[in-house]
Amino acid sequence: MSTTPGVAASNPATPDTGKKGFRTRHLTLMGLGSAIGAGLFLGSGSIIQAAGPASMISYAIAGLVVLLVMRALAEMVASRPALGSFSTYATQAFGPNAGFTLGWLYWLMLMLVIVAEVSGAAAMLNALPEMVTWFPRLPQWAWALVFVLAFGAVNLWGVRNFGEFEFWLSGIKVATIVLFLVLGVFMLLGILGDATASVANIGAHGGFAPTGISGIAAGLLAVMFSFGGIEIIAIAAAEADDPRAAIKAATRSIAYRILVFYIGSMFIIVSAIPWNEIDPEKSPFVEVMKIANVPGVATFIQLVAIAALLSSFNAQIYGTSRMAYSLSMRGEGFEFLTKTTKKDVPVNSVILTLGLSLGAVFLNWWVPGAIFTIALKYVGSALIVVWVFILLSHMKLHPEFVKEGSLAYEMGGYPWLPALSLLGLLAFAGLMLSNANSRAELVGTLVATAIIWALAIAHQASMRARGGMPGIQPASSR
Repeated sequence: MSTTPGVAASNPATPDTGKKGFRTRHLTLMGLGSAIGAGLFLGSGSIIQAAGPASMISYAIAGLVVLLVMRALAEMVASRPALGSFSTYATQAFGPNAGFTLGWLYWLMLMLVIVAEVSGAAAMLNALPEMVTWFPRLPQWAWALVFVLAFGAVNLWGVRNFGEFEFWLSGIKVATIVLFLVLGVFMLLGILGDATASVANIGAHGGFAPTGISGIAAGLLAVMFSFGGIEIIAIAAAEADDPRAAIKAATRSIAYRILVFYIGSMFIIVSAIPWNEIDPEKSPFVEVMKIANVPGVATFIQLVAIAALLSSFNAQIYGTSRMAYSLSMRGEGFEFLTKTTKKDVPVNSVILTLGLSLGAVFLNWWVPGAIFTIALKYVGSALIVVWVFILLSHMKLHPEFVKEGSLAYEMGGYPWLPALSLLGLLAFAGLMLSNANSRAELVGTLVATAIIWALAIAHQASMRARGGMPGIQPASSR
């Protein structure tokens, strides 16, 4: 095994973390829960507006690429579990500049996700029907502040407790999606609702793809946001009781279930309501349940959608704090972020995330109506860069795993399958550059990536000037 400056030389099977806490069930539900949030409950309306019923194609294409990226990532995690996950692997494959860039870009991306999740949950909470009198009507920024403080406390609670809390929140989300699909089928069979819900709606309003290929392409950027967050299971795997078993089990089940949930939900939505009547500013899940004519079910779905956004927000706090901690432990961050509690919670990294999350509170006071859409676009383009890094790292490290005998799980089809996945992502990027609505976001992300890379070069130069490159050794190896 080769080592890179800034990375602790240790057994590749040993994560750069201390005590464990997650069980396989925690990891599986966390992965499902992270991908069932604002992108599905709120963002799906804008995707349907862009592509019509062909939004199912957008989800299927993006879902297939996500499945392949996750298999590549799972191979690296199973071979060399590490809390920094893909940032660590980028460092091992291409040096500390790559690891620094990928880690902090992902951290920045998750901060945007946090803004979207908090803003979406606060807006939906204030949109609850007046009959729900047990929720006080607070300003949107006030709800955002409550969420930041409450879920900050959960993340400071300890890994095992956080995992249990997230397990049940994610379980509620998954059960609700299943309920939505079942009720949707009853609507299409004429058992619930009125006769307007019909599979015929899919082709009756301009055809299956009323906005053409360009519409499918335009929907891809928002779809990328929807799938974002699933990578957190690779970060969390390092804190699992058995990282290899956990990541393998989670990867096998999560991707296929998400495809069923997303494509199945889109099928129900565009069948129940003509696509051109769907308001992108509202949750299509709630709108579908309103015409189901089941007392209270629409409000229930709305409450669960709020819980879904908060669960994803909870997971993003975890992801940002662990990424910042891992980067700092490798000398690619700040030393004060390496401080942990007795329960191995990186307390300063969590506090940093919470402090910056207060920016979401300010934005919900300043421009409450625009935050969600802005975050949605930039997160999707950042994910393309992150996934490209993951695939490139996998292609570089796979021969090392084979040589050192650490290949505990294999993506398969090397090198052609990861290469095809990479080409798929580059094709997405090309489509977005050709679309006026998404070009600015992708260019902005590429500029941000270049700036972070320049900061990485400056950081390494600063370390050399101070007389060393090794960084801080993980606590487990001190």
